[in-house]
Amino acid sequence: MDFSMLCQERAGINDLTTDEPDDLVARAQAGDNAAFGAIFELHSRFIYKFIYAMLGDASQAEELKQETFLAAYRSIQNLRDEAKLKTWLCGIAKNLVYKFLRSRRKEGTGSGAEIESLRLADHKTIQPDREFLSKELNYTIHVALAELDADKRLVFTLKELQHLSYKEISEITGSAIPKLKTDLRRAKIEMCRALRPYLEAKK
Repeated sequence: MDFSMLCQERAGINDLTTDEPDDLVARAQAGDNAAFGAIFELHSRFIYKFIYAMLGDASQAEELKQETFLAAYRSIQNLRDEAKLKTWLCGIAKNLVYKFLRSRRKEGTGSGAEIESLRLADHKTIQPDREFLSKELNYTIHVALAELDADKRLVFTLKELQHLSYKEISEITGSAIPKLKTDLRRAKIEMCRALRPYLEAKK
Protein backbone atom coordinates (compact mmCIF):
# COMPACT_ATOMS: atom_id res chain seq x y z
CA MET A 1 0.00 0.00 0.00
CA ASP A 2 1.40 3.40 -0.99
CA PHE A 3 0.49 5.41 2.10
CA SER A 4 1.91 8.69 0.82
CA MET A 5 -0.23 8.58 -2.34
CA LEU A 6 -3.27 7.52 -0.34
CA CYS A 7 -2.92 10.34 2.17
CA GLN A 8 -2.10 12.96 -0.45
CA GLU A 9 -5.07 12.04 -2.62
CA ARG A 10 -7.60 11.89 0.19
CA ALA A 11 -6.20 14.28 2.77
CA GLY A 12 -4.47 16.94 0.71
CA ILE A 13 -1.16 16.40 2.44
CA ASN A 14 1.66 18.14 0.61
CA ASP A 15 5.35 18.26 1.26
CA LEU A 16 5.76 21.93 2.10
CA THR A 17 9.51 21.98 2.51
CA THR A 18 11.01 25.07 0.88
CA ASP A 19 14.62 26.10 0.76
CA GLU A 20 15.17 29.35 2.61
CA PRO A 21 17.77 31.94 1.49
CA ASP A 22 21.28 31.00 2.53
CA ASP A 23 21.60 33.92 4.92
CA LEU A 24 18.19 33.62 6.56
CA VAL A 25 19.38 31.76 9.65
CA ALA A 26 22.44 34.00 9.95
CA ARG A 27 20.22 37.08 9.85
CA ALA A 28 17.91 35.61 12.48
CA GLN A 29 20.91 34.80 14.67
CA ALA A 30 22.01 38.41 14.29
CA GLY A 31 18.70 39.55 15.76
CA ASP A 32 16.73 40.16 12.57
CA ASN A 33 13.16 39.43 13.64
CA ALA A 34 11.92 39.71 10.06
CA ALA A 35 14.28 36.87 9.10
CA PHE A 36 12.90 34.70 11.88
CA GLY A 37 9.41 35.64 10.75
CA ALA A 38 10.34 34.33 7.30
CA ILE A 39 11.55 31.08 8.88
CA PHE A 40 8.19 30.80 10.62
CA GLU A 41 6.31 31.37 7.36
CA LEU A 42 8.42 28.77 5.55
CA HIS A 43 8.13 26.01 8.12
CA SER A 44 5.14 26.61 10.39
CA ARG A 45 2.67 24.60 8.33
CA PHE A 46 5.08 21.69 8.04
CA ILE A 47 5.57 21.71 11.83
CA TYR A 48 1.84 22.04 12.47
CA LYS A 49 1.02 19.05 10.25
CA PHE A 50 3.73 16.97 11.92
CA ILE A 51 2.38 17.73 15.41
CA TYR A 52 -1.22 17.26 14.31
CA ALA A 53 -0.47 13.88 12.77
CA MET A 54 1.09 12.81 16.08
CA LEU A 55 -1.77 14.06 18.27
CA GLY A 56 -4.92 14.33 16.14
CA ASP A 57 -5.87 17.48 18.06
CA ALA A 58 -5.95 20.73 16.09
CA SER A 59 -5.94 23.13 19.03
CA GLN A 60 -3.12 21.29 20.78
CA ALA A 61 -1.14 21.12 17.54
CA GLU A 62 -1.49 24.89 17.13
CA GLU A 63 -0.37 25.48 20.71
CA LEU A 64 2.65 23.20 20.39
CA LYS A 65 3.53 24.77 17.04
CA GLN A 66 3.70 28.15 18.76
CA GLU A 67 5.80 26.66 21.57
CA THR A 68 8.11 25.11 18.98
CA PHE A 69 8.87 28.41 17.32
CA LEU A 70 9.16 30.23 20.62
CA ALA A 71 11.78 27.69 21.71
CA ALA A 72 13.49 28.01 18.33
CA TYR A 73 13.56 31.79 18.62
CA ARG A 74 15.17 31.55 22.04
CA SER A 75 17.80 29.04 20.94
CA ILE A 76 18.45 29.98 17.29
CA GLN A 77 22.04 30.81 18.28
CA ASN A 78 22.62 27.12 18.91
CA LEU A 79 21.93 26.20 15.29
CA ARG A 80 25.18 25.83 13.40
CA ASP A 81 24.17 24.14 10.17
CA GLU A 82 21.57 26.04 8.15
CA ALA A 83 20.86 22.93 6.09
CA LYS A 84 19.51 21.26 9.24
CA LEU A 85 16.98 23.98 10.07
CA LYS A 86 13.95 21.86 9.18
CA THR A 87 15.14 18.82 11.11
CA TRP A 88 16.18 21.04 14.03
CA LEU A 89 12.68 22.54 14.21
CA CYS A 90 11.13 19.11 13.89
CA GLY A 91 13.33 17.84 16.72
CA ILE A 92 12.09 20.64 18.97
CA ALA A 93 8.49 19.82 18.04
CA LYS A 94 9.08 16.12 18.65
CA ASN A 95 10.38 16.79 22.16
CA LEU A 96 7.36 18.97 22.95
CA VAL A 97 4.98 16.30 21.62
CA TYR A 98 6.61 13.60 23.73
CA LYS A 99 6.51 15.88 26.79
CA PHE A 100 2.81 16.46 26.20
CA LEU A 101 2.11 12.75 25.72
CA ARG A 102 4.00 11.89 28.92
CA SER A 103 2.01 14.45 30.91
CA ARG A 104 -1.25 13.17 29.43
CA ARG A 105 -0.37 9.58 30.35
CA LYS A 106 0.56 10.68 33.87
CA GLU A 107 -2.80 12.41 34.23
CA GLY A 108 -4.54 9.37 32.79
CA THR A 109 -6.53 11.45 30.32
CA GLY A 110 -6.97 11.51 26.57
CA SER A 111 -7.03 14.58 24.41
CA GLY A 112 -10.81 14.77 24.69
CA ALA A 113 -10.90 16.12 21.17
CA GLU A 114 -12.73 14.60 18.26
CA ILE A 115 -10.26 13.48 15.61
CA GLU A 116 -10.48 15.95 12.76
CA SER A 117 -9.65 16.06 9.08
CA LEU A 118 -6.01 16.19 8.02
CA ARG A 119 -7.12 18.06 4.91
CA LEU A 120 -5.55 21.50 5.35
CA ALA A 121 -5.95 22.74 1.79
CA ASP A 122 -9.05 24.69 0.84
CA HIS A 123 -10.71 22.43 -1.73
CA LYS A 124 -13.74 24.61 -2.54
CA THR A 125 -14.60 22.58 -5.63
CA ILE A 126 -14.61 19.16 -3.98
CA GLN A 127 -17.83 17.18 -4.50
CA PRO A 128 -19.93 16.45 -1.37
CA ASP A 129 -19.62 12.66 -1.64
CA ARG A 130 -15.87 12.89 -2.23
CA GLU A 131 -15.55 15.29 0.70
CA PHE A 132 -17.38 12.82 2.94
CA LEU A 133 -15.10 9.98 1.86
CA SER A 134 -12.05 12.17 2.43
CA LYS A 135 -13.16 13.03 5.96
CA GLU A 136 -14.09 9.41 6.66
CA LEU A 137 -10.68 8.17 5.54
CA ASN A 138 -8.88 10.93 7.44
CA TYR A 139 -10.71 9.84 10.58
CA THR A 140 -9.83 6.20 9.94
CA ILE A 141 -6.16 7.08 9.36
CA HIS A 142 -5.99 9.09 12.57
CA VAL A 143 -7.61 6.34 14.60
CA ALA A 144 -5.06 3.89 13.17
CA LEU A 145 -2.18 6.29 13.86
CA ALA A 146 -3.34 6.71 17.44
CA GLU A 147 -3.05 2.95 17.94
CA LEU A 148 0.66 2.93 17.02
CA ASP A 149 3.23 3.28 19.76
CA ALA A 150 5.11 6.60 19.82
CA ASP A 151 8.22 5.41 17.94
CA LYS A 152 6.28 3.81 15.09
CA ARG A 153 3.88 6.74 14.86
CA LEU A 154 6.81 9.15 14.69
CA VAL A 155 8.70 7.40 11.91
CA PHE A 156 5.48 6.75 9.95
CA THR A 157 4.49 10.42 10.18
CA LEU A 158 7.92 11.73 9.18
CA LYS A 159 8.55 9.23 6.37
CA GLU A 160 5.13 8.56 4.85
CA LEU A 161 3.32 11.85 5.50
CA GLN A 162 6.15 14.38 5.58
CA HIS A 163 8.48 12.57 3.15
CA LEU A 164 11.69 13.10 5.10
CA SER A 165 14.72 10.93 4.35
CA TYR A 166 15.91 8.30 6.79
CA LYS A 167 18.97 10.46 7.42
CA GLU A 168 16.79 13.42 8.40
CA ILE A 169 14.58 11.24 10.59
CA SER A 170 17.66 9.79 12.26
CA GLU A 171 18.88 13.31 13.05
CA ILE A 172 15.50 14.19 14.56
CA THR A 173 14.98 11.03 16.58
CA GLY A 174 18.53 10.00 17.41
CA SER A 175 17.64 6.47 16.26
CA ALA A 176 19.80 4.39 13.93
CA ILE A 177 18.49 3.98 10.38
CA PRO A 178 18.07 0.17 10.67
CA LYS A 179 15.78 0.70 13.70
CA LEU A 180 13.81 3.35 11.80
CA LYS A 181 13.31 0.96 8.89
CA THR A 182 12.16 -1.78 11.23
CA ASP A 183 9.76 0.56 13.02
CA LEU A 184 8.38 1.83 9.71
CA ARG A 185 7.86 -1.70 8.37
CA ARG A 186 5.97 -2.67 11.52
CA ALA A 187 3.98 0.57 11.43
CA LYS A 188 2.92 -0.13 7.84
CA ILE A 189 1.81 -3.64 8.78
CA GLU A 190 -0.32 -2.27 11.61
CA MET A 191 -1.71 0.53 9.44
CA CYS A 192 -2.58 -1.95 6.67
CA ARG A 193 -4.40 -4.11 9.18
CA ALA A 194 -6.32 -1.11 10.53
CA LEU A 195 -7.21 0.37 7.13
CA ARG A 196 -8.02 -2.87 5.31
CA PRO A 197 -11.70 -3.05 6.40
CA TYR A 198 -12.26 0.53 5.20
CA LEU A 199 -10.50 0.02 1.86
CA GLU A 200 -12.25 -3.29 1.19
CA ALA A 201 -15.61 -1.74 1.98
CA LYS A 202 -14.99 0.95 -0.67
CA LYS A 203 -14.16 -1.50 -3.46
